[in-house]
Amino acid sequence: MFTLGFIIIKKIEVEIGAKKESVEDHLKMGYGMSRPDMDIDMHDTARGGDAARLRRGHGEAFDVDNEIFYLTRLRSEPSAGVRQGIDGRRTAPISTVRMLSGREANVSGRGRFSSADCSYVLGQYLPVNGPWPVDRMDSRVYVSQFSDDGSLFVAAFQGSRIRIYNVDKGWKVEKDIRARSLRWTITDTSLSPDRRYLVYASMTPIVHIVNMGTAATESHANITEIHEGLDFSMHEDVESIFGIFSIKFSSDGRELVAGSSDHSIYVYDLEANKPKSRFPAHSFDVNTVAFADETGNVIYSGSDDNLCKVWDRRCFVTERQAAGVLTGHLEGITFIDSRGDGRYFISNSKDQTIKLWDIRKIPKTRTSGWDYRYSQYPPQNKHLKHPNDLSIAAYRGHSVLRTLIRCYFSPSKSTGQKYIYTGSHDTCVYIYDVVSGDHVARLQCHQLTVRDCSWHPYYPLLVSSSWDGQITRWEFPGNDAVHATNNKIRGGSIEDQMFRVMYL
Repeated sequence: MFTLGFIIIKKIEVEIGAKKESVEDHLKMGYGMSRPDMDIDMHDTARGGDAARLRRGHGEAFDVDNEIFYLTRLRSEPSAGVRQGIDGRRTAPISTVRMLSGREANVSGRGRFSSADCSYVLGQYLPVNGPWPVDRMDSRVYVSQFSDDGSLFVAAFQGSRIRIYNVDKGWKVEKDIRARSLRWTITDTSLSPDRRYLVYASMTPIVHIVNMGTAATESHANITEIHEGLDFSMHEDVESIFGIFSIKFSSDGRELVAGSSDHSIYVYDLEANKPKSRFPAHSFDVNTVAFADETGNVIYSGSDDNLCKVWDRRCFVTERQAAGVLTGHLEGITFIDSRGDGRYFISNSKDQTIKLWDIRKIPKTRTSGWDYRYSQYPPQNKHLKHPNDLSIAAYRGHSVLRTLIRCYFSPSKSTGQKYIYTGSHDTCVYIYDVVSGDHVARLQCHQLTVRDCSWHPYYPLLVSSSWDGQITRWEFPGNDAVHATNNKIRGGSIEDQMFRVMYL
């Protein structure tokens, strides 16, 4: 099985980003599209008649006419030219072998795969085999994330430790950081876009920054290396005012945005080395913040007041006014992940759902008082619907209890963002299909809550981290005899050669 997959994918030659009129280009240019009409090579071939089969098993229907589902298919299914040249049927799956045969025969007339063809091929090779251990500590893992290029992996533990692993060097520990001035745990970390700096936050107003470019592996705060403190407080008594739940670098590395326990969003100017702005954003803790796209102008936030809000820094009437308020969740928001196009994001919630949002819809508000830290979610509430719910879709099956469990879109370059994946209190990782809402996979090996997980941006490799202290890899092909850390061949691991060729 692995040998066939290796031979097949090894042959694929594609230049990601070569298509000038891709869906992403249209989105960045700001074209309004209710139903995109673009280059025939990128047309979706499974429209219209498929709406009926997108109904959910528990009776909940998606807004199947929303453009997000068409966009997802455009980016993750074979282009029209390839499909017409190989198989005239509009919905039938096409095997990788037939895709390759069609490419060799140049049925599309382009001589190569489009980015959507590439995502279709790679999206079939899900990281569901394993697990293989990466590391284990004697404290809970709260954060685990790949860098944007997949070369580094960051794991933050409750016991004041942050470990940076070099993925390309067999998961060697490149930096072992002992954090300072923690309260309870490291709540979040963020790598700068150039991977030169890492910031870590805790339940205090002080965020610390670590220089990743030093030669030392051991980084003990203010003993072997300086961990500079960035004071987010605009008050005199900074030690007892608030804590920070979420922090993110802007795409240019000049700013940090943070969500805090004093119901506010903070923006920190790294060049000026001081807070740039603070605005009361919600009526309860701001658990999560995210930039809508690479411009940094629009910020998403989620709170225990059950609301997701959109903040446009270009058109504040006052700093207290959100550009949009999105209701639909019945309990607090634990995490938000942006699709990166300035229009769509997903949110994980204590009401046991992930919801998909279009920021062009503006709803009303609602609050609730159930405490997810101490009790199970009432079973009779699991399929309740908010009376003003304007979300596009809800994904159900995972469990959000005890902690701020995170959810994400799958990578753009290897899957076309056709999946959503999340940790879960029931010790598993869940992978959902964006369009149908179906469970694609359920990965189970941990003993306690899986708070965070991360999908490699280019390879079919997913890493899960748990309160049991374990960091675990899931891969394709996942063969015991052949996997990335233990079986090297000249020029790199087999997985490196298999999937890197997709992007050369």
